[in-house]
Amino acid sequence: MHAIVATEPGGPEVLRWTEQPDPELLPGHVMLDVAATAVNRADLLQRRGLYPPPPGASDILGLECSGVITELGEGVTGWNIGDRVCALLTGGGYAEKAVVPASQLLPVPKGVDLVVAASLPEIACTVWSNVVMTAGLTRGDVLLVHGGGGGIGTHAIQVGKALGAKVAVTASAGKLDRCRELGADLAIDYREQDFVTEVRNAFGGADVVLDNMGAKYLSRNIDVLAPDGRLVVIGMQGGTKGELHLGKLLAKRGHVTATGLRGRPDSGPSGKSAIVDSVRAGLWPLVEEGKVQPVVHAELPITEAARAHEMLDSPETVGKVVLRIERN
Repeated sequence: MHAIVATEPGGPEVLRWTEQPDPELLPGHVMLDVAATAVNRADLLQRRGLYPPPPGASDILGLECSGVITELGEGVTGWNIGDRVCALLTGGGYAEKAVVPASQLLPVPKGVDLVVAASLPEIACTVWSNVVMTAGLTRGDVLLVHGGGGGIGTHAIQVGKALGAKVAVTASAGKLDRCRELGADLAIDYREQDFVTEVRNAFGGADVVLDNMGAKYLSRNIDVLAPDGRLVVIGMQGGTKGELHLGKLLAKRGHVTATGLRGRPDSGPSGKSAIVDSVRAGLWPLVEEGKVQPVVHAELPITEAARAHEMLDSPETVGKVVLRIERN
């Protein structure tokens, strides 16, 4: 097969479309002919040598894909050759073929194109596992989403609104209108406005905060929490070490949780299979009803992966960048 590999740690220019060994089909797994994959910020970090794959995972980039099942591993039930699926991966999505645990497969939602479906698994599992399964967002809650114009942010806005929450977002000025179009009740220019003041003035505070910044926003995220509020940290774009004011947290009976998705085991109470099952049961109906829609900024041939990585880093990009496999 062919796949995109990083020839060495570095910029987008190190990405090459080269011939690679076919992946090995394992028990409990399926083989996919990949139709498309999508670019995530973790891919950019791995390309730079800053986010190595977990032990045993493919060195090939790509945390999600869509495609068609071509082979079933020993013990796989509930799926058939020819099924159109999308999948959550630990790696290996930037390739013509991928081997996936059957428990990390999702059917392509009705009404969603097979290529576009590649944009869903990573953000769907990230948002649902953190906002719903961990933070327990319910109708009437206030959800604050940092990075509202990104793939996770554009998805989280729609999930929050579909579940009956009030949604506030931070984003750069050029992305605020799109955030409002997706349903954000309050869109905050993080460069010009203080999100603590804006959210407090509008709603009194945030019941749930989905944070991709880490240390830089830690103190202000505690300030913006409502009583019994829940802060879920899923990224460290603003640093890894911050000071936590326990007095403020205790006074609010606040919760701070930090989670990751890629390194989770497949099974168990915190495993990916439980997340995928919950996404299929709770989120997929919202996608099929059109209440939550994929937000794709661009589709490119996978041979243009370097351009896609540059695009994800651009302040003009809203939503996901998809890489499609073009076969003769």
